[in-house]
Amino acid sequence: MTALPLTVSEIGDQEFVDLARRANHPVPIEQAPVWDAYDEAVEGRAHWRRLVLKAGDDAVAVISLSAYEGRGFRYLWARHGPVWVAEQTSARAKMVRRALVAYVKAEAPWAAFIRLHAATADSDLRELLQTVTYDRTVVIDLTPDEEAILGSFSKTGRKKVRRTLRDTDMVVTDESGISAEDFAELYEIYRETAERDGFGIFPIEVYLNMIEALGENARVWVARRHDTGPDGDRKPGRAVSWIISTVYDNAGCDVYGGSNAEAFATNAAIRLKWEILLRLKAEGVTQYDLMGVGSERAPTLMGVRDFKAQFGEIVEVDGAWDVPVKPLRYRALVWALKLKRALGR
Repeated sequence: MTALPLTVSEIGDQEFVDLARRANHPVPIEQAPVWDAYDEAVEGRAHWRRLVLKAGDDAVAVISLSAYEGRGFRYLWARHGPVWVAEQTSARAKMVRRALVAYVKAEAPWAAFIRLHAATADSDLRELLQTVTYDRTVVIDLTPDEEAILGSFSKTGRKKVRRTLRDTDMVVTDESGISAEDFAELYEIYRETAERDGFGIFPIEVYLNMIEALGENARVWVARRHDTGPDGDRKPGRAVSWIISTVYDNAGCDVYGGSNAEAFATNAAIRLKWEILLRLKAEGVTQYDLMGVGSERAPTLMGVRDFKAQFGEIVEVDGAWDVPVKPLRYRALVWALKLKRALGR
C-alpha cells in the first residue's frame, strides 16, 4: 500500500471517526471531536485540523492535531495519534511522519515540531522537549464476567478487593458534573497526593474545565467514608480518594486522581478502582486503561507501577515523541531548556 507516495488532506469530523473506527481498537478520546471543546477551554491550546494520509485511494492513517503554545514557541500535538487504519510498521510510520512534516511546513510554518506517538524509536524522533510520556500501561478487559475480571488481578490485588468490599463504612459515588465548590474538597486531596509523591499539579480551573468541556465523556468517581452518628443515622461521607476518568467509544481511561493518608489505611483506591470497573462494564464499556506505569522512558511513574500491576499485566503502548519541523529551531529550544535547567530556573 505505502509503495505509493502518501498524500495528506484535511477531513471532517465524521469521516475521521468512520476511518478511525476501522482500527482494531477504540478511538482514543484525545483524537476524537469531543476533545476539541477541552482544547478550546485551555489557554494556549486550540484544535487545528483532522487529516487523512493515503496511499492512492487507500487510507493509511488519520490524525487529529491541536496547536499548543510554549514559552516562545508553538507546536502541534496529536495525543495518542496517529490512529492507524493500515498496519503500523516502522517503515510506514516513518513515511507518515515525513508526509506530515512536509504538510505542516506548508500549512503551519509557525510550528517548530509535531508531537505524536510511535511504537519504536527512529532517527527522525526526539525525546520530548518537555512533559512526560509513557510506553507501558495496564489495560483491563471488561468483557468477561465479574469473577473472571477479579481473577485476572494479582493475588495481592484480589485479596485487597475482597477485604475492602467488607468495609461497610466506605462507599463509591459517581459525582460526574461536580460543582466547583464540591470539587474543592477533591483538589485538597490532590494537593496532599502531589506533596507526598513529589509531582506538580495544575490550578484547579484546569480540572474543572475538563469536567465541563467533556461533559458526559468525563466521569468523576469518589470513595467516601461514612460515619454513623449518635442517633444511628449515616452522615454524609468525607472524600478520601477520587478519579477523573474519560469514557469514549466503549473505552475508559484514568486521567487524574488523588488519595489521602486515610485512603491508604483503608485501601480506598483499590475499592474505587473496582467499583469503577464494574459500573462501566454495566454501561457497556469493554476496556479500561490505567494510563501509564513506570519504565525506562517514564521513570517518574515507577511509584505507581506496583499499584497498577495489581489489576493486570503490564503491556506496551506507543509512546510520544517530538518530530522537528524546523530542525535548527528545535535544536535551539533543546539547548535553551538545558541551560534553564542547569541554572535552576
